[in-house]
Amino acid sequence: MTEKVTKIPTGIWALGFVSMFMDISSELVHALLPALYLSLGVSMAMVGIIEGIAEATAAITKVFSGAISDWLGKRKLLAVIGYGLAALTKPLFPLADSVAVIFTARFIDRIGKGIRGAPRDALIADITPAEVRGAAYGLRQSLDAAGGFLGPILAITLMYLLSDNITLTLWYAVIPAALCMGFLIFGVKEPENITSSRTKGKKNGLPLNRADIAQLNGRYWLVVMIGALFSLARFSVAFLALRAMELGLPIGLSPLVLILMGIVFSLSSYPVGVLADQMDRRKLLALGFVALIIADLMLANASSYGLALAGVAVWGIHLGLTQGLLSTLVADCAPDHLRGTAFGIFNLANGIALLIASLVAGSLWQLIGASMTFFTGAAFAATALILLLVSFRSRHWA
Repeated sequence: MTEKVTKIPTGIWALGFVSMFMDISSELVHALLPALYLSLGVSMAMVGIIEGIAEATAAITKVFSGAISDWLGKRKLLAVIGYGLAALTKPLFPLADSVAVIFTARFIDRIGKGIRGAPRDALIADITPAEVRGAAYGLRQSLDAAGGFLGPILAITLMYLLSDNITLTLWYAVIPAALCMGFLIFGVKEPENITSSRTKGKKNGLPLNRADIAQLNGRYWLVVMIGALFSLARFSVAFLALRAMELGLPIGLSPLVLILMGIVFSLSSYPVGVLADQMDRRKLLALGFVALIIADLMLANASSYGLALAGVAVWGIHLGLTQGLLSTLVADCAPDHLRGTAFGIFNLANGIALLIASLVAGSLWQLIGASMTFFTGAAFAATALILLLVSFRSRHWA
């Protein structure tokens, strides 16, 4: 394992810390958003509109930013713009005195997320030797997940130390955002030999054109199909917290759900990535699908919040087994000059599937009950697993 660590380029470590610090900043804010909405008297309907528009914006933007990074042959520039926009929104949250300010901050933040995602994921493949690609994606995912649980921990700690002063606590989100930009600007060096899609088989084509999409092979589209179907089983983690609270977890301890899931996710992602460089990645991915089925069944049948938290831990294992691997498979399948486009389309398909999954989960919960929500998730995961197993014999993987 030590040998693998030494082979991972320093730029990957830098990108990992970029993700970690931005996640600390963003999750600190997200942990306090419900309280901020409440303090400003924002209605639940308006909260839904704000969050829905924000997430849809991020999903759509990812496609275009990935294609533009291919067209320019430049990925770091778009990553800097994307992370920079997110960093600039952080002071808006403590300054917010109306729903309009929050909407503006969330909208710009999600545009930034959409801009940076696909170019960053493509850049990882650009600067990493193929033999340690799984480890590189696993490392970035591990550090990203660490930020996901460190942010809520920091929010809880600061709220306690600052006597529940939301405004002052939100100002602290500026610090990790600034550290993120420092690591990105000074710690990541973009390769000079990235091939622009403008010079690969055509002279004057525009980003995201039919000719480029036609170059994405059947193996890639199979990965997109499997990923999207699997995402239908991965509804919002808010439902995990709701399930635990329904079974008796005190509201004040609800952040423990995200913290527990994030810790398991972070600890498992990098070892899985290292292992993925030594065996068939699809076999590990299949284990991840099985883990989600088990987690869903545990949550559906839980009779206490302790059992629900055990299901949450298994949910974190499934994330560690799948998220970095799916990114690695996209990088494996996509032509070098179309990696940004490939990640953009993949992220859009998964974003749409996650939105549908959360809408279905909420409707099932309200109409039938929590157990049916998780049973349905297990069914979608089982269907994705079957498709993955069938792909083992597909001619596209030959």
